[in-house]
Amino acid sequence: MKFPAFLLLFFSVLIATPLSAETIGQDAQACRTGQGPAIQVNILGLKDRKGEIWLELYPANDTDFLRDDTSLMAEHKTFRRTRGFIPAVGATSICVRVPHPGRYALVLRHNRVGKDKFSIWSDGAGVPTNKSLGMRKPTLDKATVDAGNGLTTLNIKMQYMNGFGFSPL
Repeated sequence: MKFPAFLLLFFSVLIATPLSAETIGQDAQACRTGQGPAIQVNILGLKDRKGEIWLELYPANDTDFLRDDTSLMAEHKTFRRTRGFIPAVGATSICVRVPHPGRYALVLRHNRVGKDKFSIWSDGAGVPTNKSLGMRKPTLDKATVDAGNGLTTLNIKMQYMNGFGFSPL
């Protein structure tokens, strides 16, 4: 029996597309229920399933981006870190609540070795623009995102040390 081409295409897309990603992090409930403002990041290109994923939210300005979290919080500036263990299989998302709609900076980290300090040799990183990080820390222009009133969803490709810099695998 021969099936029409559109049916074959439909079923192949249905099988290849996960019905839903598992949402991790302390703010996961906000994304699962669509309560915003919040940002859901669909994580693409994980090297493996070791360790944790960290999503950090910063003010979208050069002075505060990637500053020490203790200093930012002491000054009552925007900073939020949400983290969660990577599920053994399937698509994964992580969620972070934001204080109000507006522009923020985001950095995604795959903490593969469980240390508080980033390890360039084992950990991965990602930013909303998905542009290559090379050998530098992420820059503000690569990390900014606009969050709306509800749920803002974006895809971030993980990057790992690969030769002379960070890039997707």
